[in-house]
Amino acid sequence: MNNIDAYWQHFCEKEGLQNTRYSEAFQFGEKADWLASLVLDGTKRATCSSYPLYEIEGDKLPAVGDYQIVLNSQDEPVAIIKTYSSEIYPFKDVPVDFALQEGVGTYEEWKQAHMAFFGRILPEYEMVFTEDMLVVCDRFERVYPK
Repeated sequence: MNNIDAYWQHFCEKEGLQNTRYSEAFQFGEKADWLASLVLDGTKRATCSSYPLYEIEGDKLPAVGDYQIVLNSQDEPVAIIKTYSSEIYPFKDVPVDFALQEGVGTYEEWKQAHMAFFGRILPEYEMVFTEDMLVVCDRFERVYPK
């Protein structure tokens, strides 16, 4: 059993969960350690991603009730989160309260950081960022460690 599955199994045993699976184990991109630390201290309670990339990569969209394992930059599990809201908006219409729940500063700081991030990664897929691009906005609670 790898360290991710062992982490999940420990959580399930502690919480009395049976026949429950996690949807994915992932890093928060380029700043995995910093963003994982924000999840751990309760500052980060939301995340957004490019909707078109889900289609291109054939990934399943997050769903309410999904468990996910947050990894650090060394692919070590550091937290388990559970999605309680998943909505799709054009980037320009992302609610301010959502952006603030991402925990990376003011709305304007969030907007600039995400425009820069999408501007860097989308060309790899022969795409250009526009503020009309759809983004998947997930709100979550950290369920482990408590």
